[in-house]
Formats: sequence, C-alpha cells, structure tokens
Amino acid sequence: MTAAAPTDADLIAAHAAGDPHAFSELVRRHRDRLWAVALRTLRDPEEAADALQEAFISAFRAAGNFRAESQVTTWLHRIVVNACLDRIRRKQARPTVPLPEAGFNEPASPRDSMSEKETSLLVREALEQLPEEQRAPILLVDVEGYSVAETAKMLGIAEGTVKSRCARGRGKLAKVLGHLRNPDANANVPTHESKRRSATSDGSRSAGRADRSPGNGEAR
Repeated sequence: MTAAAPTDADLIAAHAAGDPHAFSELVRRHRDRLWAVALRTLRDPEEAADALQEAFISAFRAAGNFRAESQVTTWLHRIVVNACLDRIRRKQARPTVPLPEAGFNEPASPRDSMSEKETSLLVREALEQLPEEQRAPILLVDVEGYSVAETAKMLGIAEGTVKSRCARGRGKLAKVLGHLRNPDANANVPTHESKRRSATSDGSRSAGRADRSPGNGEAR
C-alpha cells in the first residue's frame, strides 16, 4: 500500500526538524500559484520574481515558528504579499509599464497600444500617489481579492480601519481617474501632446504681436 503524501503541515514540521528536502517539496507544490500572486500585485515580472525569492527565503527561515493557526497556503500567501508590499514601499523610481502582448500575425494597433500604456501608467501613478496606509489595503482587497478580515490580520489593524482606509483611497482614485470611466470628460483633460502644441501656439502668437508693435518700424 502506497504511503500517503505528506501534508503541507508535515513538510513544514519536517523542514523545521532538519529534513533538507521538505522545503523544496513545499516550494514545488505552491510556486506557480504564489508566482501568480506576486505578478498580480506588482505587475512586473522582474519585480515579482525578486519578491517571490525574498518570500521563499523568509518562509524558509520562519518555518520553525509556524503554529498551524492557519493553513500553510494562507501563511505562504501572506508572506508573498508582504514581500511585494515591502518592494512597493522601497521602490523610489516610477514603475515601468509592460508593452501589451500581441500575436505574431495580429500586431497591436499603435493607437490602441498607446491608449493601453497610458491608461496603465495613469492607474499606477494614481496608486503611487496614495499614502502607504491606503495603498496597502487597496492592493490586498481590490487587487488580490483578500477579505477585509484577512487584510486586517495581515496588516495588523482593525477591520473597520481597513474599510475606512479603502474607502478614502478609492475616493482619491476616483477623483484622479474619473475621466477613464467617462471618456467624454477626457476631452477637457490636456495630454502631453496638447500641452506642447498649446505652448508652441502661444509662443507664435506672442512673436506675432511683437512683430506688429510700433517699435519694430511697421507702417501705422
């Protein structure tokens, strides 16, 4: 009779007891799902890979403190999300926006590609503008899909605090990104190109007025 495969809790206990292979098996079981969590949170493959590596190192070191108060998968999930949030806190430069994927026979329309990139950049910039206390719960609840209770436990705050911080953060995002929901409102939002054209036009008009001034000797 084939022995039953060890549970995740068994692997954690074996690792804490010195089994050199137990943690590798735990990583093998959950790596793909945890990678997806990191990628959804950070939206950048390189950042996600680094965060996942940091999370596995943290889990490797902290496994001896696991008390089975929650499932191993929840424990690992929480460590990965915390590693992602730590990277967001440390990151100073603006995140890059990945190019949209297109099939070899279906090249993306330049206009569509630019629109998608600009929208992604606007959303990321809006999130970066939020205070950390609001950004973290919004990422967990709205991006990762955690419940308010789970988010409160991970962040070490009350459930009511999670709700109020999410509400305030969403309100700020709605003000900044409202024109994305209502394209008609976007007509009044100046783009980088329209600003440049306006500046050029204003400069030309100013130059024209100077040419026509009496001091330039033009017949009156």
